Amino acid sequence: MIYVVIPAGGSGTRLWPLSRAGHPKFLHPFTGTSASLLQATVRRAAPLTSPDRTMVVTGAAHAAAVARQLTGLPEENILVEPSPRDSCAAIALAAAVIAVRDPDAVMGSFAADHLIGDPQQWVSTVREAIRGAEQGLLMTVGIKPTRPETGYGYLQTGDPVGDGPMRPVVEFKEKPNAEVAEAYVNSGRYLWNAGMFVWRVSAFLAELARQQPTLHTGVTAIAAAWDSDEQDDVLGAVWPTLPKISVDYAVMEGAAGAGRVATVPGDFRWNDVGDFHTLGEVLPADADGNVVLGADAEAEVLLRDSTGMVVVPQSGRLVASVGVRDLIVVDTPDALLVCPRDRAQDVKTIVDALKERGEEKLV
Repeated sequence: MIYVVIPAGGSGTRLWPLSRAGHPKFLHPFTGTSASLLQATVRRAAPLTSPDRTMVVTGAAHAAAVARQLTGLPEENILVEPSPRDSCAAIALAAAVIAVRDPDAVMGSFAADHLIGDPQQWVSTVREAIRGAEQGLLMTVGIKPTRPETGYGYLQTGDPVGDGPMRPVVEFKEKPNAEVAEAYVNSGRYLWNAGMFVWRVSAFLAELARQQPTLHTGVTAIAAAWDSDEQDDVLGAVWPTLPKISVDYAVMEGAAGAGRVATVPGDFRWNDVGDFHTLGEVLPADADGNVVLGADAEAEVLLRDSTGMVVVPQSGRLVASVGVRDLIVVDTPDALLVCPRDRAQDVKTIVDALKERGEEKLV
């Protein structure tokens, strides 16, 4: 059994006005069931671990909501960041705390806001990655591309190692333009980078010390004081000094250049739930292609001669439409969003504008 670490951060600005800074997307039931994305992530990992080996790293503003949703987790397994320091600090803190408890442990890091259509296949893929981690490699779970996607980073891979699916990662690639993305997909050597990692904590921390000594020293000091009377004081003093950097930039790119990173291709209907159009593609739709999100939403929505709609009724009012198609309608008590599905990515600009106007209560 491995330790499972779930970084739970980010506000999901493209899912506004449902997802807000104070109640971000991983706390919402974007799964087509009553389970939140966070709860679904924990349940999906259950065959690989146990509650006492499952940790969530989240911000102070969300810790109480996380605890309410995950009543089966020990309270001490919710690691609270005093402030956002990007993914490397969050993941490294968990790795350092695990290393104090179990120096030889294998750890998996899986984001709280991903949707997986085939959980059993996901578990099988992670188990393949664990085999690579046990050999001392820093493993990723890559995603077999289904289209030339410009919104994701890519993993450039080498030839398969042995008889299994594992491949070395030659290089991490930034989000490409459409022409480059098409070339990546056609080559058969590139996978989407989904930010899923599996490694021995000792191997990861050694690589962290090599590439990011300040970050390594900081999280090691925090972990040494964890579960003691000094924890809050050390965390409060050291955390603000840690570099704000993603784990890809901080560790994985350099480790790949040194031949220490490998990947296992995954094909389990992965989606990062980036916007409402995406939700309309992955969640069950009616005969007209309309997706209505919410447990009791049917009674609050009346669609006539309307197709391809994504409707999120959250205000208690009836949402009705006549003769429209391919629209997103999100109705909350204090904000109403209406936009074409092909402009779903631009919802973030509304959040940016609200911040510029100082309307933080709406963000």
